[in-house]
Amino acid sequence: MSLANSLTKMPRAFNPERGAEAITYVPELKGVMRELAYGVAGCSPYLFDLIKHEAAWLPEALTEPEAALAAILAPPSLDRSTVKSVLRQAKRRAALLIALADLGGAWTLEEVTTALTKLADMACQTALAVGLTTQVKRGKLPTENVGLVVLAMGKMGAFELNYSSDIDLICLFDETIHDPDDFILIRNGCIKAVKDMCGILSDLTGDGYVFRTDLRLRPDPAVNPVVLSIGAAERYYESLGRTWERAAFIKARPCAGDIAVGENFLTELTPFVWRRYLDFAAVQDAHDMRLAIRAHKGTGGPITLPGHNMKLGRGGIREIEFFTQTRQLIAGGRDPSLRERGTVQGLEMLAQKGWVPGEVAARLRDHYQLFRNVEHRVQMIRDAQTHNLPSNDEGFDQLAAMMDTDRASLELDLQKTLAEVHSETEGFFAPETDETLHNSEGIDLVMQSRWRGYPALRSSRGAALFDRIEPMVLAQLSKTAKPAEAIAAFDDFLSGLPAGVQLFSLFEANPSLVDLLVDIVGTSPVLAQYLSRNSDVLDAVIGGRFFAPWPESDILCRDAIQKIS
Repeated sequence: MSLANSLTKMPRAFNPERGAEAITYVPELKGVMRELAYGVAGCSPYLFDLIKHEAAWLPEALTEPEAALAAILAPPSLDRSTVKSVLRQAKRRAALLIALADLGGAWTLEEVTTALTKLADMACQTALAVGLTTQVKRGKLPTENVGLVVLAMGKMGAFELNYSSDIDLICLFDETIHDPDDFILIRNGCIKAVKDMCGILSDLTGDGYVFRTDLRLRPDPAVNPVVLSIGAAERYYESLGRTWERAAFIKARPCAGDIAVGENFLTELTPFVWRRYLDFAAVQDAHDMRLAIRAHKGTGGPITLPGHNMKLGRGGIREIEFFTQTRQLIAGGRDPSLRERGTVQGLEMLAQKGWVPGEVAARLRDHYQLFRNVEHRVQMIRDAQTHNLPSNDEGFDQLAAMMDTDRASLELDLQKTLAEVHSETEGFFAPETDETLHNSEGIDLVMQSRWRGYPALRSSRGAALFDRIEPMVLAQLSKTAKPAEAIAAFDDFLSGLPAGVQLFSLFEANPSLVDLLVDIVGTSPVLAQYLSRNSDVLDAVIGGRFFAPWPESDILCRDAIQKIS
């Protein structure tokens, strides 16, 4: 279907002279398509250049945009002498077609990011094939069964690629299919093939570039080569892997090379990414990452729109991604249905399973889609790898024209949604505590002082977590009918805990569980002792639907009879 029949938006030319010049290069465009080209070129110097460069190709492509995209994504010839120019032409045409469909409202955000990701997949597959062929011809690699795979990470892995973005890749080879004596030879051949691939994609030529490639997500990038053996990677993640790497592998998928090798590797990595228990310790790790990013990037200040980083700034895209991925890490080990690569799909599944309130998931989804659309338009203006909003009124006028709105409405919408996201996610990662609660009435300070010697608090991490929840616990204990007895029962509970990191993380992420615990220790010391030795039973409480209304008695009886029989 022609793009003209699908348009729902029409950018306004911020620079009318540039827009008018652009349509002189494509006189075949009529009506709304002429108006779209005028508005798009008038907003973006980069898209103006693409219209001028691809004027002969564009009019026919717009009559059947899906067919035109399919032709762009078709695997090209592996001729080394032409592959760079062929891939750059594909990138140029895809960037123009996708931008017009996006800015005209003909394609959804998901359709846009999927098209961009499929382009990246095709480019990686083609460039790697050329690199491998070169090494085979030089006798550095066998003609088949090399076992080299490229894993797409981050947004590329989740089919969420930005309009102007790096592609994050991890490259591995299966050493077990080769003679051990050939290990060095095979590894070196794979390294050269991958470096060749990166050059084909990233080198800036007269035709531009295809994708900037980033291989730094691999284990210890400052020490290890750009290609690791599968065995070395598995040993690293099993012994040294960190929470941010677990989160990164939520989105990972093989995109080029030996796909089966990549899928097997990800299957073997499942226990590292997805823990069998409810992993609330991931919440603090994610919060620490958020704070580290803010400190490193200088994005920790208040939300002010000029120059605000829509990706890393307060209330931005990364906040929603962390919120989603952390909850996936918490529960995805037990519930495979939560292991969605996409952020929107992850939010929807978390809501479906009761881990996020439906209205919260819907708001975050809508805000995420708005932020991604804004991010794309900022990048489309000059094909810049930026996530920052304009720094002045003129820049906001240009962005608003591109989004078919006005500056005041755009600024109001962004200020409101950024604040909402910040409030929603900050409450999850850093719930408020009142430091004055340490002095709660009725608390036995002598008993409290010995807690630091209990097994659950002997690790520095366990002690730090307890320090954050202790005011909340003490406040609730002091409100019981008999605080002295409640604190004694809590002391018994705490002394019986063999470890505290997971449980304290759970309490910090779910303050309502502290109320439940205090109710238990205040009414049944025996049950509190049982709970200290079997704290995993609390998993059921935060499983999403624990506090839902109970069924009627006849339903419970029928269910019990069925289980007994």
